[in-house]
Amino acid sequence: MSQQTARRGGAAWALVITSVAGFMAALDNLVVTTALPSIREDLGGGLHDLEWTVSAYTLTFAVLLMFGAALGDRFGRRRLFIAGLTVFTGASAAAAMAPGIDSLIAARAVQGAGAAVMMPLTLTLLTAAVPVAKRGMAYGIWGAVNGLAVASGPLVGGTLTEHISWQWIFWLNVPLGLALLPLARLRLAESHGTGAPLDVPGTLLASGGLFGIVYGLVRGPADGWTSSLVLTGLFAGGALLVGFIFYSTRAKNPMLPMRLFRSRAFSGINAASLLMFLGMFGSIFLLSQYMQGVLGYSPTEAGLRMLPWTGMPMLVAPVAGILADRIGGRPVVAAGLFLQALGLGYMAVVATADASYVSQLPALIVSGVGMALFFAPASHLVMSSVRPSEQGIASGANNALREVGGALGIAVMGSIFAAQGGYETGQTFVDGMRPALVTGSAVVALAGIAALLIPTRRHTERQAQSAEPAPVLEKAAH
Repeated sequence: MSQQTARRGGAAWALVITSVAGFMAALDNLVVTTALPSIREDLGGGLHDLEWTVSAYTLTFAVLLMFGAALGDRFGRRRLFIAGLTVFTGASAAAAMAPGIDSLIAARAVQGAGAAVMMPLTLTLLTAAVPVAKRGMAYGIWGAVNGLAVASGPLVGGTLTEHISWQWIFWLNVPLGLALLPLARLRLAESHGTGAPLDVPGTLLASGGLFGIVYGLVRGPADGWTSSLVLTGLFAGGALLVGFIFYSTRAKNPMLPMRLFRSRAFSGINAASLLMFLGMFGSIFLLSQYMQGVLGYSPTEAGLRMLPWTGMPMLVAPVAGILADRIGGRPVVAAGLFLQALGLGYMAVVATADASYVSQLPALIVSGVGMALFFAPASHLVMSSVRPSEQGIASGANNALREVGGALGIAVMGSIFAAQGGYETGQTFVDGMRPALVTGSAVVALAGIAALLIPTRRHTERQAQSAEPAPVLEKAAH
């Protein structure tokens, strides 16, 4: 590596740039939810249109994640990261200036496309810049920032909407993006994957399959699970994904080599990630509404009271990364998932229409510690389960599964809520939320069991030593 590349690839700069970029992309998953009433009042539109301001981002983000990672591996990770960041920043400004609901939905879709290119490359760029011995701590900080973004989306959106205007949930990204662009150009080292040609058939099959499934999951609660469009999306998406798997087992240079799933480490952490996000996303979606609609807190007050949960990653995740370096990621991730499951189950027990904050506090703290213990070691396990040249696509696949898990969580837990309760009174809301939270707790507990199937660190290291990893191609970009 040249001196120029080494300078550009400083670990501290890489950590700052990738963490902030990841925060921006993760935040926009849920930041809009608490601003929807204000958006409707300002721009008009029916319930269907408001749902699409959330869904448009989720769809393009989930569908294009693996393609974005593949583009980075082929044409340069730093180059594509900058391109994705540029698209995301520009689309954020367009969303803030949207004159109508249709243009806002279009801007959100473009935002998701930019995030899909940018997000999976944050991990590969960080991995390339940080020495192996310090990656646990780096992943811990990266995971803390991203976990905070996911969990605090409703707080940030509600606070900005309440005290300034809903447009600022999008304007917030613009100065951050403009600051990161020159830093990424000057301080990140370029790296590539194997240099294999793009897998166009695999990309079309995977993107079409994910689009169909995520579309069906997102639209199911609103349109009905027996709707022709929902059923078509789910069945066609499933068929395309089966075709993608069949094709990838035989293709010469597949976008996602199926042999990666022969690794218990790779399969286990991806199963755990999907189930974790299913339970967590659905729970946050309901609990943020419970705090406001039932207990009567303002968006800001609700967000502050959820800080023992949402803010915990900033305190615990770096420590979790250090622990993962010392004892391995499997026990840390599994402990975090079981604590998260315990916290959600406890919240389901104590939730009432007039519950005191003191009664909820233990559940929030336990859930926060559990979430923090998961994020950092999980990222480490994903990146260490594959060869360096395959880390881009591994990151893309893991992020795609997380997004699908989040969409599934909102759909499944929203359906349980609607079947058992509703918005009529505080008690009917609690009647619907309790079984949904129990379901979320059970799903996260299953994620903990999946994590226990991951091999020990000693076994994984023996596998890595016996493998013949392809080298990561590093070069200085002039």
